[in-house]
Amino acid sequence: MKIFSYMEQYDYEQLLFCQDEQSGLKAIIAIHDTTLGPALGGTRMWTYDSEEAAIEDALRLSRGMTYKNAAAGLNLGGGKTVIIGDPRKDKNEEMFRAFGRYIQGLNGRYITAEDVGTTVADMDLIHEETSYVTGISPAFGSSGNPSPVTAYGVYVGMKAAAKNAFGHDSLEGLTVAVQGVGNVAFNLCRHLHEEGAKLIVTDINKEAVQRAVEEFGAKAVNPEEIYNVDCDIFAPCALGAVINDETIPQIKAKVIAGAANNQLKETRHGDLIHELGISYAPDYVINAGGVINVADELYGYNAERAMKKVELIYNNVEKVFNISKRDGIATYVAADRMAEERIERMRRSRSQFLQNGKHILSYR
Repeated sequence: MKIFSYMEQYDYEQLLFCQDEQSGLKAIIAIHDTTLGPALGGTRMWTYDSEEAAIEDALRLSRGMTYKNAAAGLNLGGGKTVIIGDPRKDKNEEMFRAFGRYIQGLNGRYITAEDVGTTVADMDLIHEETSYVTGISPAFGSSGNPSPVTAYGVYVGMKAAAKNAFGHDSLEGLTVAVQGVGNVAFNLCRHLHEEGAKLIVTDINKEAVQRAVEEFGAKAVNPEEIYNVDCDIFAPCALGAVINDETIPQIKAKVIAGAANNQLKETRHGDLIHELGISYAPDYVINAGGVINVADELYGYNAERAMKKVELIYNNVEKVFNISKRDGIATYVAADRMAEERIERMRRSRSQFLQNGKHILSYR
């Protein structure tokens, strides 16, 4: 892997390798862009096949956080950490405290959080060494479980997508097919049920499905049947890459809006559903409630303030559709453009500020 060539291609700022022999720490911190503010992104722990695979994952995920944070309207850039190791057996206190010291050494350029393979307890250990960490225990002023907030963001974003497709944002009487009924999706189902939507659900966890049936009157279907049901809205809330060559011909919904990450198997699938006239709310825009919530911890967490920011996901989804119409592009491209335009505005503003400063110094 030609690391500097890759970093130059996508304009990365920094890549750091952190190791601690005593604890077994092998971590890679990727900072993509800090134009809007410090880089915020979680710490993932995974058994990578190779060091190169870990580097690629850190770089890819950090760039994704730049776009997610920018599109969410946060004054934060994008970063990510991956720790090489088995989260089930390789963790220890020394590892996360050593990692916390590395973060502290960056003096605020990077702020971490929980991700795949790490927990609130791990973040608490990091917090012993640095304040540049979010998603810690509520006892330390954390926002707590992010699932309900993420779900609410998906709910308001879904309403904006419905408005684009149907001319109104009321979900009453609409049928929503929800793929996956985990913590986020179950809370989403609650909001949909309370508004009067009809629910069709599926999950490999039969107990989760039964709970949704009992509490919300949902109709249960087998996992492979969810794509082909008669519905107005399809909500992917489980695995990624579910919008693909096999599933697109089956989907009858006019709206795709859900909590899952990386819903498009390939970018061309975003173009295909756009050509079919399906209103797609890009995943990293609509599922940003969690990162918006933990980002509020940086100001001293206030639940009411955080939820008001999450409500703006409605506006962000609307902006995506407006850019899509303005430029004649698919919504996944419009989401990227929305994020890029915001970053570029800040770069121009800073450049102008520096130029004005030089003029003042020259005048003096």
